[in-house]
Amino acid sequence: MISVCLYFQVHQPKRLRHDYRFFNIGDDPNYENSDLNRGILRKVANSCYLPSNAILLELINKLDGQFKVCFSLSGTFLEQCENDAPDVLESFQKLVATGCVELLNETYYHSLAFHYSKKEFREQVELHRKKIKELFDYEPTAFRNTELILDNKVAAEVEKMGYDVVLTEGANRILGWRTPNFVYQAKESYKLKLLLRNFKLSDDLSFRFSDVRSPGYPVTAEKYAASIQQVAGNGEVVNIFMDYETFGEHQWAESGIHEFLKHLPHEVLKYKNMNFKTPTEIAKNSQPVAKIDMPNPVSWADLERDLTAWRGNSMQDSSLENIYALEKKVMKSKDPELIDCWRNLQTSDHFYYMCTKWFSDGDVHRYFNPYGTPHEAYIVYSNVLNDLIERVKSLDKEYAI
Repeated sequence: MISVCLYFQVHQPKRLRHDYRFFNIGDDPNYENSDLNRGILRKVANSCYLPSNAILLELINKLDGQFKVCFSLSGTFLEQCENDAPDVLESFQKLVATGCVELLNETYYHSLAFHYSKKEFREQVELHRKKIKELFDYEPTAFRNTELILDNKVAAEVEKMGYDVVLTEGANRILGWRTPNFVYQAKESYKLKLLLRNFKLSDDLSFRFSDVRSPGYPVTAEKYAASIQQVAGNGEVVNIFMDYETFGEHQWAESGIHEFLKHLPHEVLKYKNMNFKTPTEIAKNSQPVAKIDMPNPVSWADLERDLTAWRGNSMQDSSLENIYALEKKVMKSKDPELIDCWRNLQTSDHFYYMCTKWFSDGDVHRYFNPYGTPHEAYIVYSNVLNDLIERVKSLDKEYAI
Protein backbone atom coordinates (compact mmCIF):
# COMPACT_ATOMS: atom_id res chain seq x y z
CA MET A 1 0.00 0.00 0.00
CA ILE A 2 1.23 3.50 -0.87
CA SER A 3 0.15 6.24 1.53
CA VAL A 4 -0.06 9.73 0.08
CA CYS A 5 0.67 12.47 2.61
CA LEU A 6 -0.49 15.93 1.55
CA TYR A 7 1.00 18.69 3.70
CA PHE A 8 0.39 22.41 3.23
CA GLN A 9 2.29 25.27 4.88
CA VAL A 10 0.21 28.37 5.63
CA HIS A 11 2.15 31.43 6.73
CA GLN A 12 1.92 35.19 6.43
CA PRO A 13 4.55 37.40 8.09
CA LYS A 14 3.97 40.80 9.65
CA ARG A 15 5.80 42.91 7.07
CA LEU A 16 7.53 46.09 8.18
CA ARG A 17 6.78 49.62 7.03
CA HIS A 18 8.72 50.71 3.94
CA ASP A 19 8.91 54.23 5.26
CA TYR A 20 10.53 53.41 8.59
CA ARG A 21 13.66 55.55 8.31
CA PHE A 22 16.61 56.57 10.44
CA PHE A 23 14.72 59.60 11.71
CA ASN A 24 11.95 57.38 13.11
CA ILE A 25 14.38 55.73 15.53
CA GLY A 26 13.62 56.57 19.12
CA ASP A 27 10.34 58.24 18.24
CA ASP A 28 8.09 55.67 16.53
CA PRO A 29 7.37 52.14 17.87
CA ASN A 30 4.88 51.43 15.07
CA TYR A 31 6.84 48.98 12.92
CA GLU A 32 4.29 46.99 10.94
CA ASN A 33 2.84 47.83 7.56
CA SER A 34 -0.69 46.97 8.67
CA ASP A 35 -2.40 48.09 5.46
CA LEU A 36 -0.07 46.00 3.30
CA ASN A 37 -0.40 42.95 5.54
CA ARG A 38 -4.18 43.25 5.61
CA GLY A 39 -4.32 43.69 1.84
CA ILE A 40 -2.12 40.68 1.10
CA LEU A 41 -4.05 38.49 3.54
CA ARG A 42 -7.35 39.46 1.92
CA LYS A 43 -5.94 38.95 -1.58
CA VAL A 44 -4.65 35.46 -0.78
CA ALA A 45 -7.81 34.62 1.15
CA ASN A 46 -9.89 35.27 -1.95
CA SER A 47 -7.55 33.57 -4.38
CA CYS A 48 -6.45 30.59 -2.26
CA TYR A 49 -7.58 30.06 1.33
CA LEU A 50 -11.33 30.34 0.96
CA PRO A 51 -11.83 28.57 -2.40
CA SER A 52 -9.26 25.85 -1.63
CA ASN A 53 -10.69 25.20 1.83
CA ALA A 54 -14.16 24.92 0.32
CA ILE A 55 -12.86 22.34 -2.16
CA LEU A 56 -11.13 20.32 0.57
CA LEU A 57 -14.21 20.38 2.78
CA GLU A 58 -16.40 19.12 -0.05
CA LEU A 59 -13.91 16.36 -0.90
CA ILE A 60 -13.65 15.24 2.72
CA ASN A 61 -17.41 15.06 3.05
CA LYS A 62 -17.89 13.24 -0.26
CA LEU A 63 -15.12 10.71 0.30
CA ASP A 64 -16.28 9.74 3.79
CA GLY A 65 -12.92 9.73 5.57
CA GLN A 66 -10.82 8.42 2.69
CA PHE A 67 -9.28 11.81 1.93
CA LYS A 68 -6.99 13.43 4.51
CA VAL A 69 -4.60 16.37 4.56
CA CYS A 70 -2.21 18.09 6.95
CA PHE A 71 -1.62 21.78 7.67
CA SER A 72 0.91 23.89 9.52
CA LEU A 73 -0.56 27.29 10.38
CA SER A 74 1.98 29.77 11.72
CA GLY A 75 1.13 31.89 14.75
CA THR A 76 1.59 35.12 12.81
CA PHE A 77 -0.89 33.88 10.21
CA LEU A 78 -3.44 32.89 12.84
CA GLU A 79 -3.13 36.24 14.60
CA GLN A 80 -3.81 38.09 11.36
CA CYS A 81 -6.81 35.87 10.68
CA GLU A 82 -8.21 36.59 14.13
CA ASN A 83 -7.88 40.34 13.58
CA ASP A 84 -8.57 40.78 9.87
CA ALA A 85 -9.96 37.59 8.33
CA PRO A 86 -12.22 35.69 10.77
CA ASP A 87 -13.93 34.03 7.80
CA VAL A 88 -10.62 32.41 6.84
CA LEU A 89 -10.05 31.18 10.38
CA GLU A 90 -13.57 29.75 10.49
CA SER A 91 -12.99 27.89 7.21
CA PHE A 92 -9.90 26.20 8.70
CA GLN A 93 -11.81 25.38 11.88
CA LYS A 94 -14.48 23.64 9.82
CA LEU A 95 -11.82 21.56 8.10
CA VAL A 96 -10.20 20.50 11.37
CA ALA A 97 -13.60 19.62 12.84
CA THR A 98 -14.04 16.89 10.19
CA GLY A 99 -11.35 14.75 11.85
CA CYS A 100 -9.63 14.32 8.50
CA VAL A 101 -7.18 17.20 8.90
CA GLU A 102 -4.03 17.02 11.00
CA LEU A 103 -2.41 20.16 12.39
CA LEU A 104 1.30 20.38 13.09
CA ASN A 105 3.18 22.33 15.72
CA GLU A 106 5.96 24.73 14.76
CA THR A 107 7.60 27.91 16.02
CA TYR A 108 4.86 30.47 16.62
CA TYR A 109 6.77 33.24 14.84
CA HIS A 110 8.06 31.13 11.94
CA SER A 111 11.59 31.74 13.18
CA LEU A 112 15.11 30.33 13.07
CA ALA A 113 15.16 30.30 16.86
CA PHE A 114 16.65 26.83 17.33
CA HIS A 115 19.93 27.90 15.74
CA TYR A 116 20.31 30.85 18.12
CA SER A 117 18.45 29.97 21.32
CA LYS A 118 17.06 26.59 22.30
CA LYS A 119 15.14 28.24 25.13
CA GLU A 120 13.43 30.65 22.76
CA PHE A 121 12.75 27.79 20.34
CA ARG A 122 10.96 25.79 23.02
CA GLU A 123 8.97 28.80 24.20
CA GLN A 124 7.79 29.61 20.68
CA VAL A 125 6.72 26.02 20.11
CA GLU A 126 4.79 26.10 23.39
CA LEU A 127 3.11 29.36 22.37
CA HIS A 128 2.09 27.75 19.10
CA ARG A 129 0.77 24.66 20.88
CA LYS A 130 -1.40 26.86 23.09
CA LYS A 131 -2.73 28.86 20.13
CA ILE A 132 -3.69 25.68 18.26
CA LYS A 133 -5.45 24.39 21.36
CA GLU A 134 -7.25 27.71 21.85
CA LEU A 135 -8.48 28.09 18.27
CA PHE A 136 -9.03 24.47 17.24
CA ASP A 137 -9.24 22.48 20.50
CA TYR A 138 -6.50 20.33 18.98
CA GLU A 139 -3.23 18.97 20.35
CA PRO A 140 -0.66 18.14 17.64
CA THR A 141 1.57 15.09 17.84
CA ALA A 142 3.59 15.93 14.71
CA PHE A 143 6.08 18.74 14.13
CA ARG A 144 7.66 20.71 11.39
CA ASN A 145 10.31 23.34 11.91
CA THR A 146 10.26 26.62 9.98
CA GLU A 147 10.61 25.95 6.24
CA LEU A 148 11.17 22.24 7.00
CA ILE A 149 14.60 23.07 8.48
CA LEU A 150 16.05 20.02 10.21
CA ASP A 151 19.35 18.46 11.25
CA ASN A 152 20.35 15.80 13.77
CA LYS A 153 20.26 18.24 16.69
CA VAL A 154 16.85 19.71 15.85
CA ALA A 155 15.42 16.20 15.46
CA ALA A 156 16.84 15.14 18.84
CA GLU A 157 15.29 18.21 20.49
CA VAL A 158 11.92 17.60 18.83
CA GLU A 159 12.01 14.02 20.10
CA LYS A 160 12.66 15.26 23.65
CA MET A 161 9.59 17.46 23.32
CA GLY A 162 7.44 14.37 22.82
CA TYR A 163 6.47 14.48 19.15
CA ASP A 164 5.92 11.29 17.16
CA VAL A 165 6.98 12.47 13.72
CA VAL A 166 8.75 15.39 12.05
CA LEU A 167 8.65 16.57 8.44
CA THR A 168 11.62 17.74 6.38
CA GLU A 169 13.05 17.93 2.86
CA GLY A 170 14.11 14.81 1.00
CA ALA A 171 17.33 16.43 -0.16
CA ASN A 172 19.64 14.30 -2.29
CA ARG A 173 22.65 15.12 -0.12
CA ILE A 174 21.13 13.42 2.93
CA LEU A 175 19.48 10.57 1.04
CA GLY A 176 22.30 9.55 -1.26
CA TRP A 177 21.06 6.52 -3.18
CA ARG A 178 17.91 6.21 -1.07
CA THR A 179 14.40 7.30 -2.02
CA PRO A 180 12.29 9.71 0.05
CA ASN A 181 9.37 7.31 -0.27
CA PHE A 182 9.95 5.45 3.00
CA VAL A 183 9.80 6.37 6.68
CA TYR A 184 13.18 7.15 8.25
CA GLN A 185 14.77 8.28 11.51
CA ALA A 186 17.36 10.96 12.15
CA LYS A 187 20.73 9.65 13.27
CA GLU A 188 20.44 10.90 16.87
CA SER A 189 16.76 9.96 17.30
CA TYR A 190 15.35 6.77 18.77
CA LYS A 191 11.56 6.99 18.44
CA LEU A 192 10.88 10.04 16.30
CA LYS A 193 9.80 9.15 12.74
CA LEU A 194 11.01 11.20 9.79
CA LEU A 195 8.91 11.99 6.70
CA LEU A 196 10.87 13.29 3.73
CA ARG A 197 9.40 15.49 1.03
CA ASN A 198 9.31 14.07 -2.49
CA PHE A 199 10.57 17.27 -4.08
CA LYS A 200 10.05 16.10 -7.67
CA LEU A 201 6.33 15.46 -7.28
CA SER A 202 5.86 18.42 -4.93
CA ASP A 203 7.59 20.86 -7.27
CA ASP A 204 5.60 19.56 -10.23
CA LEU A 205 2.68 21.38 -8.62
CA SER A 206 4.40 24.24 -6.80
CA PHE A 207 6.61 25.45 -9.64
CA ARG A 208 5.88 23.58 -12.86
CA PHE A 209 2.10 23.21 -12.94
CA SER A 210 1.52 26.10 -15.36
CA ASP A 211 4.95 26.05 -17.03
CA VAL A 212 4.33 25.26 -20.69
CA ARG A 213 8.06 24.49 -21.06
CA SER A 214 7.88 21.66 -18.54
CA PRO A 215 8.12 18.14 -20.05
CA GLY A 216 5.08 17.08 -18.03
CA TYR A 217 2.84 19.96 -19.10
CA PRO A 218 -0.10 19.94 -18.80
CA VAL A 219 -0.28 18.35 -15.35
CA THR A 220 -3.61 16.59 -14.94
CA ALA A 221 -4.95 14.78 -11.90
CA GLU A 222 -4.98 11.52 -13.86
CA LYS A 223 -1.35 11.85 -14.96
CA TYR A 224 -0.24 12.97 -11.51
CA ALA A 225 -1.91 10.03 -9.78
CA ALA A 226 -0.22 7.72 -12.28
CA SER A 227 3.15 9.27 -11.36
CA ILE A 228 2.50 8.53 -7.70
CA GLN A 229 1.52 4.97 -8.58
CA GLN A 230 4.94 4.44 -10.15
CA VAL A 231 6.39 4.39 -6.62
CA ALA A 232 4.84 0.94 -6.15
CA GLY A 233 7.56 -1.58 -5.36
CA ASN A 234 10.05 1.08 -4.29
CA GLY A 235 8.29 3.00 -1.56
CA GLU A 236 5.55 3.05 1.05
CA VAL A 237 4.79 6.77 1.34
CA VAL A 238 4.72 9.71 -1.04
CA ASN A 239 5.10 12.99 0.82
CA ILE A 240 3.79 15.90 -1.20
CA PHE A 241 4.62 19.04 0.76
CA MET A 242 4.12 22.64 -0.45
CA ASP A 243 2.96 26.15 0.32
CA TYR A 244 -0.83 26.18 0.42
CA GLU A 245 -0.73 29.36 -1.66
CA THR A 246 0.14 27.10 -4.60
CA PHE A 247 -3.60 26.67 -5.04
CA GLY A 248 -4.84 29.91 -6.54
CA GLU A 249 -2.04 32.36 -5.75
CA HIS A 250 1.32 30.97 -6.88
CA GLN A 251 -0.59 29.03 -9.52
CA TRP A 252 -3.57 31.15 -10.52
CA ALA A 253 -7.07 29.75 -10.76
CA GLU A 254 -6.91 30.29 -14.53
CA SER A 255 -4.18 27.64 -14.70
CA GLY A 256 -6.69 25.00 -13.65
CA ILE A 257 -5.06 24.35 -10.27
CA HIS A 258 -8.36 24.29 -8.38
CA GLU A 259 -9.88 21.86 -10.87
CA PHE A 260 -6.78 19.72 -10.41
CA LEU A 261 -7.31 19.74 -6.64
CA LYS A 262 -10.96 18.75 -7.04
CA HIS A 263 -10.08 15.68 -9.09
CA LEU A 264 -6.80 14.50 -7.55
CA PRO A 265 -8.24 12.50 -4.61
CA HIS A 266 -10.64 10.64 -6.90
CA GLU A 267 -7.83 9.74 -9.31
CA VAL A 268 -5.54 8.55 -6.50
CA LEU A 269 -8.26 6.42 -4.90
CA LYS A 270 -8.98 4.68 -8.20
CA TYR A 271 -5.82 2.70 -7.44
CA LYS A 272 -6.60 -0.01 -4.90
CA ASN A 273 -3.05 0.11 -3.50
CA MET A 274 -3.11 3.86 -2.67
CA ASN A 275 -4.67 5.83 0.16
CA PHE A 276 -4.34 9.17 1.97
CA LYS A 277 -2.78 9.30 5.43
CA THR A 278 -1.72 12.05 7.80
CA PRO A 279 1.83 12.17 9.23
CA THR A 280 0.79 10.76 12.60
CA GLU A 281 -1.15 7.91 10.97
CA ILE A 282 1.89 7.05 8.87
CA ALA A 283 4.17 7.15 11.91
CA LYS A 284 1.90 4.79 13.84
CA ASN A 285 1.68 2.25 11.05
CA SER A 286 5.19 2.31 9.55
CA GLN A 287 8.64 1.39 10.81
CA PRO A 288 11.78 3.31 9.79
CA VAL A 289 13.82 1.54 7.14
CA ALA A 290 17.07 3.33 8.05
CA LYS A 291 18.63 6.23 9.92
CA ILE A 292 19.52 9.38 8.03
CA ASP A 293 22.55 11.44 9.02
CA MET A 294 21.90 15.20 8.88
CA PRO A 295 25.02 16.88 10.31
CA ASN A 296 24.08 20.15 8.59
CA PRO A 297 20.62 21.72 8.31
CA VAL A 298 18.43 20.95 5.33
CA SER A 299 15.40 22.96 4.25
CA TRP A 300 13.01 23.02 1.32
CA ALA A 301 14.22 26.43 0.11
CA ASP A 302 16.01 27.15 -3.14
CA LEU A 303 18.27 24.87 -5.14
CA GLU A 304 20.72 24.44 -2.27
CA ARG A 305 18.11 23.10 0.21
CA ASP A 306 20.02 24.63 3.15
CA LEU A 307 19.90 27.83 5.26
CA THR A 308 21.45 30.19 2.71
CA ALA A 309 18.05 31.66 1.88
CA TRP A 310 18.07 33.26 5.37
CA ARG A 311 21.68 33.56 6.45
CA GLY A 312 25.11 33.65 4.88
CA ASN A 313 25.56 37.20 3.65
CA SER A 314 26.73 39.99 5.97
CA MET A 315 23.32 41.72 6.10
CA GLN A 316 21.51 38.57 7.16
CA ASP A 317 24.16 37.41 9.62
CA SER A 318 24.48 40.72 11.43
CA SER A 319 20.70 41.12 11.63
CA LEU A 320 20.26 37.65 13.09
CA GLU A 321 23.07 38.08 15.59
CA ASN A 322 21.73 41.46 16.73
CA ILE A 323 18.11 40.41 17.19
CA TYR A 324 18.99 37.33 19.26
CA ALA A 325 21.56 39.29 21.27
CA LEU A 326 18.61 41.16 22.80
CA GLU A 327 17.01 38.04 24.25
CA LYS A 328 18.05 38.34 27.90
CA LYS A 329 17.24 42.01 28.23
CA VAL A 330 13.92 41.76 26.38
CA MET A 331 12.76 38.78 28.41
CA LYS A 332 13.94 40.42 31.64
CA SER A 333 11.62 43.35 30.92
CA LYS A 334 8.55 41.08 31.20
CA ASP A 335 6.83 43.60 28.93
CA PRO A 336 4.41 41.57 26.71
CA GLU A 337 4.34 44.18 23.95
CA LEU A 338 8.13 44.47 23.81
CA ILE A 339 8.56 40.69 23.80
CA ASP A 340 6.01 40.33 21.01
CA CYS A 341 7.78 43.00 18.92
CA TRP A 342 11.11 41.26 19.46
CA ARG A 343 9.68 37.92 18.45
CA ASN A 344 7.97 39.28 15.35
CA LEU A 345 11.37 40.57 14.25
CA GLN A 346 12.63 36.96 14.39
CA THR A 347 10.25 35.87 11.61
CA SER A 348 12.38 34.27 8.91
CA ASP A 349 10.84 36.32 6.09
CA HIS A 350 12.72 39.45 7.22
CA PHE A 351 16.04 37.71 6.50
CA TYR A 352 14.71 36.03 3.36
CA TYR A 353 14.08 39.49 1.90
CA MET A 354 17.80 40.26 2.39
CA CYS A 355 18.91 37.26 0.34
CA THR A 356 21.25 38.08 -2.55
CA LYS A 357 21.05 34.74 -4.37
CA TRP A 358 19.08 36.26 -7.23
CA PHE A 359 21.01 34.29 -9.84
CA SER A 360 19.37 30.97 -8.97
CA ASP A 361 16.10 31.66 -7.19
CA GLY A 362 15.26 35.29 -7.84
CA ASP A 363 11.64 34.83 -8.88
CA VAL A 364 10.85 32.94 -5.67
CA HIS A 365 12.54 35.56 -3.48
CA ARG A 366 10.64 38.39 -5.16
CA TYR A 367 7.24 36.87 -4.46
CA PHE A 368 5.37 39.00 -1.91
CA ASN A 369 8.66 40.78 -1.20
CA PRO A 370 7.77 44.37 -0.29
CA TYR A 371 11.28 45.65 -1.07
CA GLY A 372 12.98 46.56 -4.30
CA THR A 373 16.39 45.24 -3.22
CA PRO A 374 17.90 43.12 -0.43
CA HIS A 375 19.76 46.23 0.76
CA GLU A 376 16.50 48.14 1.18
CA ALA A 377 15.13 45.26 3.27
CA TYR A 378 18.25 45.42 5.44
CA ILE A 379 18.04 49.19 5.95
CA VAL A 380 14.40 49.08 7.04
CA TYR A 381 15.02 46.12 9.34
CA SER A 382 18.09 47.80 10.86
CA ASN A 383 16.15 50.99 11.56
CA VAL A 384 13.38 49.05 13.27
CA LEU A 385 15.88 46.96 15.22
CA ASN A 386 17.72 50.08 16.39
CA ASP A 387 14.47 51.55 17.65
CA LEU A 388 13.80 48.34 19.55
CA ILE A 389 17.27 48.59 21.05
CA GLU A 390 16.51 52.15 22.18
CA ARG A 391 13.32 50.92 23.84
CA VAL A 392 15.27 48.22 25.67
CA LYS A 393 17.83 50.83 26.74
CA SER A 394 15.12 52.98 28.20
CA LEU A 395 14.04 50.06 30.39
CA ASP A 396 17.55 49.20 31.49
CA LYS A 397 19.96 52.11 31.79
CA GLU A 398 22.90 49.73 32.19
CA TYR A 399 22.29 48.00 28.87
CA ALA A 400 25.27 48.34 26.50
CA ILE A 401 25.03 47.80 22.76
